[in-house]
Order: sequence, then structure tokens, then C-alpha cells
Amino acid sequence: MAIKTPQTLVAEAFSEIKTITPDEAFRMQKEGKCNLIDIREKEELEMLGQIENSKHIPRGLLEFSIFSERDLDLDKELVLFCAAGGRSALAAKSLKEMGFEKVSHIEGGFNLMQSAGFKVIK
Repeated sequence: MAIKTPQTLVAEAFSEIKTITPDEAFRMQKEGKCNLIDIREKEELEMLGQIENSKHIPRGLLEFSIFSERDLDLDKELVLFCAAGGRSALAAKSLKEMGFEKVSHIEGGFNLMQSAGFKVIK
């Protein structure tokens, strides 16, 4: 078995998961149709801020914490984002492998969400 690079893993994830634009995510959030989940590390949130009304679950804890988060409605789509889209693609693939059907990630992540109208709080 060949060793896969991170780029290969992300490319494979992109081919298997649903990717939405920041504009689509913004509309879904405004309509109350999704859980917006920020998987960046705590230090990233402290430096750059957090998207208003998003739930923070660090990537390293996602699979372990997804069921224990009281504010998540698991009947709604789980929309994941990170800084640029790589980690959230891998995380979305992992949740899909766990059996979640309504899961997607935001193309371009936090870096593009600000220009789509998401409010950043510090």
C-alpha cells in the first residue's frame, strides 16, 4: 500500500463529499437549515475571530464530540468550515463515513466566508 500525501487525501475527500459556496452556506444559515461548525483550532479563533452563530468543535475532537454537543440539531445539515477548506473536507468525509448523510463543507472556508456576508466576532 502506497503512502498518501495530504493533498491526495484532500482530493479524495473532495470527490466524495458535498461542497457548498460561502453564499450557499450564508443562505442556509439565515433560513435556519444548517448547523454551522467551525473546526479550526482555538488559537485560530482567538487570532482571527469566530463566525457569528457558528459552533466551535476543533477538528481533533469532531468525531468524539459531535454527539455530545447540545446545541446541534442532527436533523439539519452539518456544514463544516476551516480556514481554507482542506481540513473541513477531510472532516466532512469522516462524518460521512460515520453515517451522517446531511454533511457538507464550505469551499474556501473562513477566508472566503467574510466576503459572503458572515459576521466575524472577536
